[in-house]
Amino acid sequence: MTLAIESSKALVQYRFSTYELIPFAVAIAFYFVLPDYLPLGTAICVTAIFALSLDLVIGYAGIVTLGHSVFFGIGAYSAALLSRSGWGEPVSTVIAAAAVAAFFALLSGPLLLRLRGLPLIMVTLGVASVVSEAANKLSWLTGGNDGLPGLIFDPVFKMFAWSIDGKTAYLYALAWLFVVLIVARTVVSSSFGVALQGIRQNELRMRLIGAPVLSQLVAVYALSAGVAGVAGALYAQSNGFVGLEALSVDQGVFALAMIVLSGIGRLYGAIVGAVVYMVVQYTAQQWDPYYWMLAIGVMLVLVVRFSKGGILGALDALSAGLKRRMETRL
Repeated sequence: MTLAIESSKALVQYRFSTYELIPFAVAIAFYFVLPDYLPLGTAICVTAIFALSLDLVIGYAGIVTLGHSVFFGIGAYSAALLSRSGWGEPVSTVIAAAAVAAFFALLSGPLLLRLRGLPLIMVTLGVASVVSEAANKLSWLTGGNDGLPGLIFDPVFKMFAWSIDGKTAYLYALAWLFVVLIVARTVVSSSFGVALQGIRQNELRMRLIGAPVLSQLVAVYALSAGVAGVAGALYAQSNGFVGLEALSVDQGVFALAMIVLSGIGRLYGAIVGAVVYMVVQYTAQQWDPYYWMLAIGVMLVLVVRFSKGGILGALDALSAGLKRRMETRL
């Protein structure tokens, strides 16, 4: 009975609301109002997709990892190598890159996800370091420190050419963010998503009722890897270049900071976190290109210290407080 009640609450939580269209309406307005900042907007969309992929495993399945940058890098290099081989159709390239990243997760997941806590964190960090160093050594394939520059992709749907002003790249990345968000919502609001939250809250109980815990964890791990692969491919397409930084552990650490900033286990938290983090980063870099991390650090400390559940948690608390005041007055 308790599990059924929790399941119904979880399903109601992800019921669609028209308010969810507001962020995308703002994003479309951004295209017209601030055309000079479209490259920044594209980077935010790509980063939001990657942060969302990490939130799927940490916020919903309780899989804490520092090696998620591996899948971002695999997606980026897969797209780059397809371009180098002569295949430049962008949409199919993204799908192929996501499939490669998901396949890598399916191979490694059954081994890694038997671990929990600190051992899992350290092993995933080790895997990320090994993959990054391997990419550096395989310079004949990855370009090593020089990376893979000059990537060329066909116009999107053979109609929208890539341009230096970033208009196509921005709308293209925004469309992918919308698609990924719909897929993620469908997953977390399904019975599979409810089972994942049950595993996160009490894995032993889920095992006792007969849930296939490991296979479900591997499934969401592969899904999140595929989403990270989408972000990596978009990174390659929007920049026309892929280097070793795509595999850097810093990518995963920054994404983790974004979802902590906005609220772990909140799908829109990845978008809010990416926007706030990258706008603050961009502004701080204009102020001081060497010590911009100081602004990020202060912001994270303040949010974690004074807001339970990040920025979205603070907004929820503020909304609940205003609602109580309104009810009291009435």
